[in-house]
Amino acid sequence: MDASLALQYAIIAVAVAVSAWVVLKKQFPGPLRKLRGALALPLLREGNAGWRRRLGRWIAPPASGSDAACGGCNSCGPNKKA
Repeated sequence: MDASLALQYAIIAVAVAVSAWVVLKKQFPGPLRKLRGALALPLLREGNAGWRRRLGRWIAPPASGSDAACGGCNSCGPNKKA
């Protein structure tokens, strides 16, 4: 295989992976959060190497804020008068 053809395939693979990630984040945020948590949990266990723990922290979903009781869209809380 030519080097240029291999480079072309690599660029297309990266573009497809980025596109799939964007679709997952926008269309399926709940299942994606669960998947990220499931992937990160084994890496964050005590006794793992430092690089594995850093990778687990990078993969782990961000902590949900405590703005509302459910941590959701913040549209069900009490109305604040301005």
